[in-house]
Amino acid sequence: MENSALLNTARRPLSPDAQIEIPASRSEYERVEEILEEEDAKYPRLQYDGVRKVAIVSAVPSPLHGEMVGQLLRKISRAVDGTPGLDENIKDRLSIATDMKNVEDVGDTSTTRNWDGALRYLTREESGSSHILMIAVEVGFAQTYASLRAAISFSACALRCRVGIAMCINEGERAKRPSQKYYTTTEEKRAAIQDVEHVLRSQLQVNPFGPLTVGNDTWFGKVTTVVLETYRLQDETPPPDTILSSTHSYTIVDDGGFVGGQVPANLAEITLRDCIPTHILSGNNIEATPVNFFHQDWFEDSFSSAMLETAMVRVKEKYIVQRV
Repeated sequence: MENSALLNTARRPLSPDAQIEIPASRSEYERVEEILEEEDAKYPRLQYDGVRKVAIVSAVPSPLHGEMVGQLLRKISRAVDGTPGLDENIKDRLSIATDMKNVEDVGDTSTTRNWDGALRYLTREESGSSHILMIAVEVGFAQTYASLRAAISFSACALRCRVGIAMCINEGERAKRPSQKYYTTTEEKRAAIQDVEHVLRSQLQVNPFGPLTVGNDTWFGKVTTVVLETYRLQDETPPPDTILSSTHSYTIVDDGGFVGGQVPANLAEITLRDCIPTHILSGNNIEATPVNFFHQDWFEDSFSSAMLETAMVRVKEKYIVQRV
């Protein structure tokens, strides 16, 4: 395996959120995954597209990526909890699952993908308990739109979620990427980091979507776009490798400004039946109740906070104590 491009890529330093595709056979993917497991490496994670015969090397997610996945799922879950007339026992069976590996047969070989997050419903049947995938969520940051579509389409077409929600985040270019900063003591370094955080927090009050800069250093570029999309099966029996087109698409941020004031709170289609299996709700007359989770204040607060966390991770990586 010394000359394996896949293994070499998995072992080299990767920027947060990076996703790199490497042509590979299923057997090579499995061998490299075994090596990483033996090395007890949490990241990078490996996925495999059995249709295109490529392995996908996924780096550790940034705070912005991870926070927006969690925020979307929690907001939807809380909106369901607030539904009048919904039994508490039903609410208790809805759960959030994140970063879970899924393997599906797609023909000649299998596809392995880790979803970013999902809402699942726990059912109890005569044969035992099982989870039903209801809503899948994918967030793309430093990820191509084509790759994001492929990920959410897999959840819809292969895993059969009721509806998929994808958020595509584009950060503008950082004109000058910061160089390393050296300090003689830990205390000096910590004080410098606190000063940077104070400046960046102040900038967020004026520019909630960036850029975040200190002097000539850009720690987070201006957010050029954030797009929120829904994906739903129109055909009941699509091939598992089908790439779907979005059913609704909303631009939330454009050129560093919020433009999502007219976005419906349920994205014009998310209802209770997308979160709770229909047979559980039968007779309650609440299946079509909108699940209203998207609100400007929530989005801006969550996004800007996660932006700052991501910027500060970049700061801390560059600030170094170098003792003389």
